[in-house]
Amino acid sequence: MKVIDGEADLRAASGEEIGVSAWHLLDQRTVSGFAALTGDEYWIHVDPERAAASPLGSTIAHGLLTLALGPRCCYELLEVRGLGERLNYGYDRVRFTAPVRVGSRVRMRLTIGEVATVKAGLRVDLEQTFEIEGSESPACFAAAIWLWRG
Repeated sequence: MKVIDGEADLRAASGEEIGVSAWHLLDQRTVSGFAALTGDEYWIHVDPERAAASPLGSTIAHGLLTLALGPRCCYELLEVRGLGERLNYGYDRVRFTAPVRVGSRVRMRLTIGEVATVKAGLRVDLEQTFEIEGSESPACFAAAIWLWRG
C-alpha cells in the first residue's frame, strides 16, 4: 500500500508505478451475477454450454466487469490523504484487448498519470492495466480519472 500525503506528494508521484493488486477470480457465479445486475445476459457470458462450442471455448467476463474491479484494486494499492473529497470523474482511453475466460484470475497494475489543477479541483489520471494470469496479453487498459475537491 502506497500512502500519499497531500498535493505535493501526489504531483511528485506522477509517472510512478504504484504496484500490482492481488489476483481476483472471475468465476461463473460472479459473471452471471454481473449479467443479472446489468441486464447484459448475452450468451457468451452466461451460457457455458453454448460458449464451449464458440471459438473462445468458454464463457467470458464482461469487459465492464473487469473495468469495475478498478476501484477495489486501487484501494488495495493506494491511499491518498489530505486532499478532501474524492469523486470518480470518469474514464479515458478504455480498451478491452483480450477476453477474460470465466475461471481466470485478473489483477491490476497501477501507475499515477497526469496530475492537473482544474476548475473543480485536482484531477488525477490513474493508468490501469488489467492482467490475466498466465497470459501475455492484458485484458484491459484504462485511465481512471479521480477528482479531489478541496
